[in-house]
Amino acid sequence: MTSLTHAGVTTILPVMNMDRARKFYEGKLGLEPEGFAADGNYMFACGKGDHIALIPKPEGTKSDYTAMSFEVQSIEKVITELEGEGIRFEDYDMPNLKTANHICVLGSEKAAWFKDTEGNYLCLHEQLH
Repeated sequence: MTSLTHAGVTTILPVMNMDRARKFYEGKLGLEPEGFAADGNYMFACGKGDHIALIPKPEGTKSDYTAMSFEVQSIEKVITELEGEGIRFEDYDMPNLKTANHICVLGSEKAAWFKDTEGNYLCLHEQLH
């Protein structure tokens, strides 16, 4: 059997408006565009050989979970940078999930959430050492 431990990953995100989503991922998040794939998905390079594929879905989706998380070295710095791009972070005050300055400490990591233009929940996370 083939091991997937070192396989690259493509996260596929549904988008209602491809132009709007592409502007967000390229302009706001600063991801490197790779263009349209043969299947009609729009590809972005991300991480260490990983990719994000935007798939057209005109009716959209409704999800209440994290679709993708970016591991960062300094969550506070990245939050400040993204807020400078107009991105609004979510804040929570629930029994098992409370944020302070948009950040929640979850065991061995810090995390913060925001939505893309299509309603997908995205996350930043930083490992605590």
